[in-house]
Amino acid sequence: MRLALFATVGLILVASSLSAQTPPKESSPATAPPAAETPDGSEPMEEVQLGDHWTYEFRDDISGDVKSVLTHTVTDLSNSQIGVRITRAGNANSGYQTFDHSWNLINSGVLRYAPNDGTGIRAPLAAGKTWSFKSNVINGTSGFSGRRSGTSKVTTQESITTPAGTFDTFRIETSIQIQNANNATDKAQAVIQTWYAPAIDHWVKRSFVLRSDSRVREKNTVELVEYGRR
Repeated sequence: MRLALFATVGLILVASSLSAQTPPKESSPATAPPAAETPDGSEPMEEVQLGDHWTYEFRDDISGDVKSVLTHTVTDLSNSQIGVRITRAGNANSGYQTFDHSWNLINSGVLRYAPNDGTGIRAPLAAGKTWSFKSNVINGTSGFSGRRSGTSKVTTQESITTPAGTFDTFRIETSIQIQNANNATDKAQAVIQTWYAPAIDHWVKRSFVLRSDSRVREKNTVELVEYGRR
């Protein structure tokens, strides 16, 4: 089951499964107060709304190749969950993911987390803040079942520049242990660096390293290239 474990871990960072899926059932939109304009005239995005979208360049840091360009678009809102459509440039198919309002992943269409994957934020954020999490994951396609535990720490506040602009961010380091529920020796470790920008309620950059048997298996980065509001 080791390949199933790697496939499960590899979906932590990006949606690599973009086969046609049934969109989640629509629920009543959550109401949010109208946002005021920023000094430069653009609309802030602290409160997520339908149609908000963020486009990322996905790079394999081992080969240096840009593997894909992915766009996340909010398609559904309730008081507890956010539905997001994932599209890949040049690919007509779409995938759908469900998050909570802290951007913890609940369902990727293939993977289901209980209660969630733990890779979101824990507001209010401040340098030095730490938290821990535990969850279970099931791959509905392969039948793989795993256990996850991890910790996150806000390491610093910093300004970073991506092709989409310059952002004030909180840098969060998340360490995760993943273990096959049916085989305690089948395990892996992942480290995610997240640069979360409150002004757009999303990450502007994420890096991901997966290790097993003390060796790097995956190393990649997503970086924001465009974002906007409907």
